[in-house]
Amino acid sequence: MQSLNEDLKTGQFKHVYLLFGEEAYLKKLYKERLKKTIIPEGDTMNFTRFEGKHTNPAEVIDMAETMPFFSERRLIMLENTGFFKNASPELAEYMKQIPQTTYFVFVESEIDKRGKLFKAVKETGRPVEFGKQDDSTLTRWILGHVKREGKQISAHTVQHFLARCGMDMETLEKEMEKLFCYTLEKPVITTEDVDAVCTVQITNKIFEMADAVAARRQRQALDYYYDLLALKEPPMRILFLLARQFGILLLVRDMMAGRCPNKEIASKAGVPPFAVGKYKKQAEMFTAKQLREILEAAAEAEEAVKTGRMGDILSVELFIIEYSR
Repeated sequence: MQSLNEDLKTGQFKHVYLLFGEEAYLKKLYKERLKKTIIPEGDTMNFTRFEGKHTNPAEVIDMAETMPFFSERRLIMLENTGFFKNASPELAEYMKQIPQTTYFVFVESEIDKRGKLFKAVKETGRPVEFGKQDDSTLTRWILGHVKREGKQISAHTVQHFLARCGMDMETLEKEMEKLFCYTLEKPVITTEDVDAVCTVQITNKIFEMADAVAARRQRQALDYYYDLLALKEPPMRILFLLARQFGILLLVRDMMAGRCPNKEIASKAGVPPFAVGKYKKQAEMFTAKQLREILEAAAEAEEAVKTGRMGDILSVELFIIEYSR
């Protein structure tokens, strides 16, 4: 990302960029920044956008060969074409002979780094991966937004905000907008403000459901389930996320037994470092044997649905009842 920022700052561009990775917010941000910097704003004559897996490589190459109209540059943007997942030998070959006036920006969700096209872009252009950001990066980003609004927020409230809303930057930006509107006349954003207007993400509801199961609060666990069904969450997705939660707890419990540091637990379990304490506390509510039994039961519940022996809503409901009784 540092090299990409340098290109944007100096105006010395590569002829091809590939933006990929899990963090959709950053891909969108840099896609727009590249567009605004490579060609003048509003220049529709020298900008072409292709999207989707139906994109024809021959049409892309034809457009790339077209001279720009009263401009020094032509920009071609391609989004989610699948060219980096499925072989596109003609484009891979073309990357070696791009005209001096043509610039490409690929924005992809899935790529194969072993493919010819990725290797060609790496050789002649700049591939940039945007992964999920860690909590310290997100904290700095949130503090920057809050400061620009002329407000203040404590480190504790930022952690509470992340714990409630998750780590997706697009979601966090929307939730911050809600917070800024809600605290329009207030100089300081508090945890009470966060609780008042910010939406709890499904992963947080799953954590709370697992908490209720661990504490044998059956009615509460079922209430969480019915709430998620009311939000149109598919029962099988709820079961998958529950099983994933218990799988994380089993991993955390095993690592706790090995006296692993919190940073390593966060990395291997795929949870934010600030949340490790909560996961450890929840993991201690189960034995390793119980967690393995729960994971086996989740697999059996899924199989019962797939084989038609039981409906999906009832299958998950019985699973929750059994382990929260």
